[in-house]
Amino acid sequence: QVQLVESGGGSVQAGGSLRLSCATFGLVAQEYCLAWWRQAPGKEREGVATIDMDGGDPRVADSVKDRFTISLDNAKNTLYLQMNSLKHEDTAVYYCAVDVSEYCYRYHLTRTSAYNYWGQGTQVTVSS
Repeated sequence: QVQLVESGGGSVQAGGSLRLSCATFGLVAQEYCLAWWRQAPGKEREGVATIDMDGGDPRVADSVKDRFTISLDNAKNTLYLQMNSLKHEDTAVYYCAVDVSEYCYRYHLTRTSAYNYWGQGTQVTVSS
């Protein structure tokens, strides 16, 4: 059984930084794509970043480009999202997700339906 457990959320002032972690359990697929998504109140869930199971092909959404970095430590079975220069509009619940059927493609940043498993989410609040 695959489980994803996020941590690292919190409250920070605009311009600050946070690092989110997602501990993964039970991932034994031959190919998989890991991702971070977020959902602000009253808005649809938005793809933030994706990365292949071997740490390759990291991609970030245009809205967070040059501020957020996705990375993977397979030795620790943990996915990370480093968030710098945070803005008020980054306030959201952040989720990690995994598609256990294939490596990441561009649509993994836009289709929630591509993912098999989701974490419970961690709240990030940025005050202006």
